[in-house]
Amino acid sequence: MPESTQCPQCKSLYGYPTGTSMMCPECGHEWNPNEVTEVVSEETDSSVVKDANGNVLQDGDTVVLIKDLPVKGAPKPIKAGTKVKNIKLTDGDHNIDCKIDGFGAMALKSIFVKKA
Repeated sequence: MPESTQCPQCKSLYGYPTGTSMMCPECGHEWNPNEVTEVVSEETDSSVVKDANGNVLQDGDTVVLIKDLPVKGAPKPIKAGTKVKNIKLTDGDHNIDCKIDGFGAMALKSIFVKKA
């Protein structure tokens, strides 16, 4: 058994062994710890940024907003359907840097965009 008892689904730290597998008391997920070590390392790759539909985004992509986004200090929100060209991916909560016509430089969250 590996030393890590963290659930790969909900990230709970309270997983416990049930013979040949591990069980999470919080979400009920059961997993084989020998198989999960490879999958967890791929999923936790921080350089992968996905849009609202799960498509992988890259620098230079064009995206479309899926929701009206209010902007502090601006009289109107950025409307859903606004196309944003040539995005730059960054680390952090707002993981997209871009320039929107009429608003200027902005930082967006990838959950509010879809790949065009």
